[in-house]
Amino acid sequence: MTPNQRKLLDLRERIPSFACVPGCHDCCGPVTASSEEMARLPRKSEAVRDAALAELSCPHLGEHGCEAYGERPLICRLFGTTPRLACPRGQRPERMIDARTEREIAIFLVQTRQVLV
Repeated sequence: MTPNQRKLLDLRERIPSFACVPGCHDCCGPVTASSEEMARLPRKSEAVRDAALAELSCPHLGEHGCEAYGERPLICRLFGTTPRLACPRGQRPERMIDARTEREIAIFLVQTRQVLV
């Protein structure tokens, strides 16, 4: 396991979770992810990806919500856990993300090569 893969797993574990409103996809859209995160996502064809981007959507958004929820990128995991990315429906974890973890995620995102999902 590479240092970036270890860091990614550590950061994912430290992001608080909460229940989304079933079927909601208000915070879904085109996002970037590191190559480590991309390797964990299901492969989508170029046609599916292009169609999703044309609609300003995510290629992993399906009929019943996120089809890659368990492997979603850090930026997706942050939605609703920090005031900077508040859930438009007011959902949130009991305790918001701590400032140290949020800073470490920001550094990880800057230091890793990000690609459009």
